[in-house]
Amino acid sequence: MRIILVTGPGGAGRTTLAAGTALAEARAGRRVLLVSEDAEPMEGLRVLRPQPGADFRREFLALQARSTAALDLLGAAPFEDAELTELPGSRPFALLRALRDAAEGDHDLAVVDLPPLDEALALLALPGQLRRYLRRLLPPERQAARALRPMLAQLAGVPMPSQWLYETTARWEAELAAVQAVVEAPATTVRLVVEPGPAAARALRTARLGLAVQRLALDAVVANRILPAGSEDPWLAGLTAEQHRHLAELRTEGAGELYELPHLGRAPRGAEDLVLLASPRPEKTGPVPEWAVEDRREEDGVLVWHIPLPGAVKEELSLVRRGDELLLTVGAFRRGVPLPGALRRCTVTGAGLVDGDLRVRFTPDPGLWPRTP
Repeated sequence: MRIILVTGPGGAGRTTLAAGTALAEARAGRRVLLVSEDAEPMEGLRVLRPQPGADFRREFLALQARSTAALDLLGAAPFEDAELTELPGSRPFALLRALRDAAEGDHDLAVVDLPPLDEALALLALPGQLRRYLRRLLPPERQAARALRPMLAQLAGVPMPSQWLYETTARWEAELAAVQAVVEAPATTVRLVVEPGPAAARALRTARLGLAVQRLALDAVVANRILPAGSEDPWLAGLTAEQHRHLAELRTEGAGELYELPHLGRAPRGAEDLVLLASPRPEKTGPVPEWAVEDRREEDGVLVWHIPLPGAVKEELSLVRRGDELLLTVGAFRRGVPLPGALRRCTVTGAGLVDGDLRVRFTPDPGLWPRTP
C-alpha cells in the first residue's frame, strides 16, 4: 500500500490538499483512506480521525492497571476514565497510532495530513528516538528470569525492576517498531505543500535536510494558490511575477517534482473544489537517500561512509562516535545512527562535507579487522 504524508508551513493549505488528493484518488476507483484531524466525511472516501483524548485515557488506565500493586503500597487513589483529561503531547502519539492503523488496513492508498513542517519532522523522528531511549534505559537482554529476581535483589542489595515494567517496555517497543517500519517503508513518501513566497525556499531546505537525516523520501513539492498569469491589472500582475520568482527559486533549491495548483479566488467549497486542488500522483515514489559505504582500503586504507545531507552547512554540523553509534547533529536536527557492521570494527579518522555529501572516513582497527592470508 502506498502512503503519502502531507506537510508544509502553517497556512500553506496542506489539509485541503491532503483531502483533495485523497478524494480524487477515490473517485479514480482506488480504495483510499484519509487520515486527518480536521477532514469532514465525504462520499466514497473513508476518513480516519485520530483521537488524542481517547488514546491518552486508554493508555493511562492500562498503565495504572499494571501498576496496581505499587500504587496500593503508596496509598494512591486510582483515576477513573471520566475524570481523566489528556496531557500536552498526546496528539503526536495518537497520530502515530492512526498511521500504524492505516498501514494495516485494506487500502490502495493512505493520505495522511501531518502537522506543520517543523512538528511533522519531529513526529516522524519520534518512534526511532523513543526506541533508542528504551533500549538504553531498559535493555531487553538484561531482563532476568522471574525465578532469579529475589536472589539477584539480595546479591545486588537493591530492588530489581518489576516484571510489569519490562512487559510494558516490550509492548511499547513493539508498537514503536511497527510505526517506524511504516514511516521508513519504501512505499511511504512525504509531500511538501508551500505557497510561493519568501518562506517557500526556506521550507524546502528544511524539509530536504530534516528528511535526509531520517533517511526519508520527498516525492514532490506542491506550489499552492498560484495566481493566473496574463492579468492586465498591474497589482495582480506584480503578485504573479513575484510568485514566479519564488517558483524559480524552488527549482534551483532542488524541488524535484514540482506541481502548481491554481488559486480558486475563494475558499474551497465542497467536494468539487477539493478535487481541483488534488496534487497529481508521481509515477514512482521518491528516492530514499542512500547511506553507502565506499571501500577505499586499497587506495587510501579507509572506508568512507557517504551520508547525503542536502543543504547542510559545515558550521552547523557535528559528529560524535559513541560505541556502535554515530551521533549526528545538523542544525536543528540530531540523530543517533547505528553503524553498519563493518564500520563498528573501525575508528573514525576524519570527515568532510562536499556539496551536501557528508563523507566520514573510517580506518580499520587491526585488532578487530579480519586478517587476510
